[in-house]
Amino acid sequence: MLQVPFTRQENTVIQTCVVASSGITFSGGFGSYLFGMSDRIAKQLGSGPGENDYKELSLAWMIGFLFIVSFLGLMAVVPLRKIMIIDFKLTYPSGTATAHLINSFHTPEGAKLAKKQVRALGKFFSFSFLWGFFQWFYTAADGCGFANFPTLGLKAFENRFYFDFSATYVGVGMICPYIINISLLLGGILSWGLMWPLIEKREGDWYPKPDPGDMHGIQGYK
Repeated sequence: MLQVPFTRQENTVIQTCVVASSGITFSGGFGSYLFGMSDRIAKQLGSGPGENDYKELSLAWMIGFLFIVSFLGLMAVVPLRKIMIIDFKLTYPSGTATAHLINSFHTPEGAKLAKKQVRALGKFFSFSFLWGFFQWFYTAADGCGFANFPTLGLKAFENRFYFDFSATYVGVGMICPYIINISLLLGGILSWGLMWPLIEKREGDWYPKPDPGDMHGIQGYK
């Protein structure tokens, strides 16, 4: 089986399956609103949960829900395909970029470049994993460890100014252009350094003081 060449079509099928499998976990709400439907979350409200406040999730219901979520985009895209792609000849950005990337892998030069990229990806993935594993030993609870290290002092830490030693943010910063990094830095200083301290000082004047036990309105997102 190893002697059979790995074709573009097989590459496309594998990539489509991986993207679909990872995307459905996010769009299906397995890490967000499906848990919010449970009676455990409803019982955290101030009053007792009513019959319409929660949903008992069964396997059959979740399968039907995932089918609706998965095929909704397909049913919406098919009618738009003739108008957007065939009639107006618009370029589909993600599909075009994926096609160029897959085609580049199946050339002699692209195969060599892909091998180098995979090796580099493996090295940086290993470094990121080991660094995260190292940080785990110094994380006893929420709000401590390298992820919440008061690099610039305790007062700055209270206003969310600290370096969390995240390899992900370092990698994203290396990929993004300088103008984006600078704008995010200035936006963070303006938001967390000026606006939020001012808003906190105006608590009770600009807005009512929040009740820790209140689960209604904006307090329901805590």
